[in-house]
Amino acid sequence: MAEKKKLNLKREPIPRQDPHLRAHNFDEVALGYSVDQAKREADRCLGCKKPRCVAGCPVEVDIPGFIGRIQEGDFIGGARVIKETNSLPAICGRVCPQEDQCEKLCILAKKGAAVAIGRLERFVADYEAQHQAVEIPPRAPSTGKKVAVVGAGPAGLTVAGDLAKLGHGVTIFEALHEPGGVLIYGIPEFRLPKVIVKREVDYITSLGVELKLSFVVGQTQTVDEFLNSGYDAVFLGNGAGLPYFMNIPGENYNGVYSANEFLTRSNLMKAFQFPEYDTPIKMGRRVAVVGGGNVAMDSLRTALRLGAEKVTCVYRRSRAEMPAREEEIENAEEEGIEFKLLTNPISIQGNEQGWVKGMECVRMELGSPDESGRRRPVPIKGSEFVMDVDQVIVAIGQGANPLVAATTSGLETNKWGYIVADPLTGVTSKEGVYAGGDIVTGAATVILAMGAGRNTARAIDVYLRGKRSA
Repeated sequence: MAEKKKLNLKREPIPRQDPHLRAHNFDEVALGYSVDQAKREADRCLGCKKPRCVAGCPVEVDIPGFIGRIQEGDFIGGARVIKETNSLPAICGRVCPQEDQCEKLCILAKKGAAVAIGRLERFVADYEAQHQAVEIPPRAPSTGKKVAVVGAGPAGLTVAGDLAKLGHGVTIFEALHEPGGVLIYGIPEFRLPKVIVKREVDYITSLGVELKLSFVVGQTQTVDEFLNSGYDAVFLGNGAGLPYFMNIPGENYNGVYSANEFLTRSNLMKAFQFPEYDTPIKMGRRVAVVGGGNVAMDSLRTALRLGAEKVTCVYRRSRAEMPAREEEIENAEEEGIEFKLLTNPISIQGNEQGWVKGMECVRMELGSPDESGRRRPVPIKGSEFVMDVDQVIVAIGQGANPLVAATTSGLETNKWGYIVADPLTGVTSKEGVYAGGDIVTGAATVILAMGAGRNTARAIDVYLRGKRSA
């Protein structure tokens, strides 16, 4: 009888840059596991006969399988196990919220020490690349079918890679001048280096996927025109990039940014490398970022690195309700970000030259839960005060850009402008047109968009194989 494996509740910490140093550079914060650290962490896995962790992975990675390879010292084999279902492991290992998905279901999580699945995923992906051992899997015989994919973000890249491996011809049409979607314009260099995104995109194109950049679908060409010019199906993965504002007085003052614009200028247009890249951001000395999600954390930490003297997170609920990853909140705190919780802006004040000089706020208390399940913030009468700030970054979410839907006949959208699609298959109201990711669900995580892409690729494959050739 095999000896029962002892529980090891000592989770291997990941090396990170010193907070005082990293607050002033854009180098990656988490430095990744060494070989010995990865093996120690992998050895904590119990190898459950009925692994619950897999059920928590939107792209169905064989988690015990790849961790078992690490235990054996077969790190490249571990990467290949992951790539059977996930074409972007180096990205997912960095930005996927594993603590709320696979790791949450790990049996060791009951003791507060889940196996660090995401860190191990990053390790094997990086190891494979560092040893130049990336292998291009064989493609199925060509089906002669063509698919247009709108958007080179996580959902589009996943759909494209899966369909290419199945033998279909795939072309991605991306509006921006670089591929990656939110991976390239939204997530800062210190959390996801652009060289990693490029590496993963190169893997997708190596599968036979064609990529067309600076191509605005709905303007350069429409979805209907794709279907009338030889494409057998279209996948819409154009994301949710329309910024929301607070609709309070003073939001038109100079010095008020949407997080989308602020992060796009820094990440995609390389403002953080000014003057080498001529995309300046006029950085305030006292910066307030409104919001409590991952985008807010990215904005706060970017502002600090761009030279702001004081950066404050203004959030209307308490720390417990913040939707950002705990790791990102902790990183921000360590770097010196101030948190002003249970606080809500009610107006922005400006000077005679039209620049921000302050933000009036009201203190909040938590009432009964709202539709999100979190306790509703309620203003405390008479608690108004003014924050001394000269720049405000609004990071309260984003919505659907209407261009693609407005230029596609017969495509149903909901009251918020998102495309109506079956959550399991991506099927829309228009035959041959599928959709997935943020343009269907609203802004969510990278891995959920990838999961939608994977499910939809299966459905498109079935559709194409049942479709007669012209």
